[in-house]
Amino acid sequence: MSYKSLIINPGSTSTKIGVFEDENLLFEETLRHPTEEISKYASIIDQKDFRKEIITDLLKEKNFDINSLDFVVGRGGLLKPIPGGTYKVSDELLHDLEIGYQGQHASNLGGILAREIGDSIGIPSFIVDPVVVDELEPIARYSGCPELPRRSIFHALNQKAVARRYAKESGIPYEQLNLIVVHMGGGCSVGAHRGGKIVDVNNILDGEGAFSPERAGTVPAGDLVKMCFSGKYTEKEVYKKLVGGGGFNGYVGTNDARIVEDKALEGIPEYVAILDAFHYQIAKDIGAMATVLNGKVDKIILTGGIAYSKVTRDDLQKRVGWIADFVVYPGEDELLALAQGGLRVIKGEEEAKAY
Repeated sequence: MSYKSLIINPGSTSTKIGVFEDENLLFEETLRHPTEEISKYASIIDQKDFRKEIITDLLKEKNFDINSLDFVVGRGGLLKPIPGGTYKVSDELLHDLEIGYQGQHASNLGGILAREIGDSIGIPSFIVDPVVVDELEPIARYSGCPELPRRSIFHALNQKAVARRYAKESGIPYEQLNLIVVHMGGGCSVGAHRGGKIVDVNNILDGEGAFSPERAGTVPAGDLVKMCFSGKYTEKEVYKKLVGGGGFNGYVGTNDARIVEDKALEGIPEYVAILDAFHYQIAKDIGAMATVLNGKVDKIILTGGIAYSKVTRDDLQKRVGWIADFVVYPGEDELLALAQGGLRVIKGEEEAKAY
């Protein structure tokens, strides 16, 4: 028996949807929302009915019978910290998405839209591996400052998806593997996977680990304190230096890793130095996660958009290939990962977790 699903992945200025039959994509569409349209709404939650209408209108245009769906999956939002897995959109989960438990973000709409559409036709709705997945071991939470415990916010959906993909391809259960997964995109997360859990990972939202195209990563704490109290910057301006304006953006004014690489290959010194430093810091994070796994690493997985780069892959191989062999799954297929999460529950391969 096959199962059809509607997958909803809302972004700040777009809503990406896909319709699957099992793991086979029937069609997908990225629905763009012009700034002038979005700006009409006072809050992200106020956009719900607008986004729902354009989704249902698209399905009608495609002559797709919405009643043929078996389940709906939405991108998870800024909920309270939870273990990885597939969650049914319960009333409590819905409430926390609506209030923005850890902040307002367009991804909060994913579960809300899934629940409304699912309820309207009497089918279950889910979210899968939101960015707030938290499986850190207690020892990993110590930061050295009691008031500032380490938090887990990262590319959980893609990290889990590629780890499960490797497990399936290797014929070894995910729960029996020790993996280091390196997601390299606008932000970069390096996670240690052990026993089916991500037991340590850098917080890519607030700034830990290697710098990336848009984020500063870990910076000298004392100097950051001095910057904050220098009187030269507002809180918003300092945060922008860390998230959005940091990394490649801060050094060379672009967040396009392809431009940085091209100019580095041309031999332009500042670009050569930045690309080399980026690889150096990613390699350091991989090495750190190898110690978390006591040096017993079955595979290092490279993923995200920058994993398409042969230059990056080759440099990382030289630096840390001695730790474990590499496997590369470039890019990220979020729609498929969400569909697979719902499908595992519908097929009875795993139980939906309670929020």
